[in-house]
Amino acid sequence: MKLGCKLYGCMGFLSLLGFIGVFTDERMFLTFFAFAVDFEYLFVKPDEMMNEYLNKSAAFGFYCGTITMALGTLIYYLFVMHDGAIALKNGLAWGWVVSILVHTIMVVSFSIKERLGAMNDK
Repeated sequence: MKLGCKLYGCMGFLSLLGFIGVFTDERMFLTFFAFAVDFEYLFVKPDEMMNEYLNKSAAFGFYCGTITMALGTLIYYLFVMHDGAIALKNGLAWGWVVSILVHTIMVVSFSIKERLGAMNDK
């Protein structure tokens, strides 16, 4: 059992935050239900290729998110509002969004390529 795939599957627990949006007026929390699809990886038998593309996607997502956070904080501080705390909060939010998007898009593209390759082998 490879740890990387199981950790990715545990990201599905973030979908529980979506219930905050159900039981309160904070509707933005409903977007966390998108993480429910990650539960699928708890039941997948991982191979070396899957672990490799999960690691590659996670690393690239981290770097993109960190760069976005730094640039977003700087741009927001210099051009929008000269409040460091608000600029940092916005930079962190954008960095998190970008890292999740990049990671998800890369995982989906790698898994589609892997499935297409498996179909071509038959």
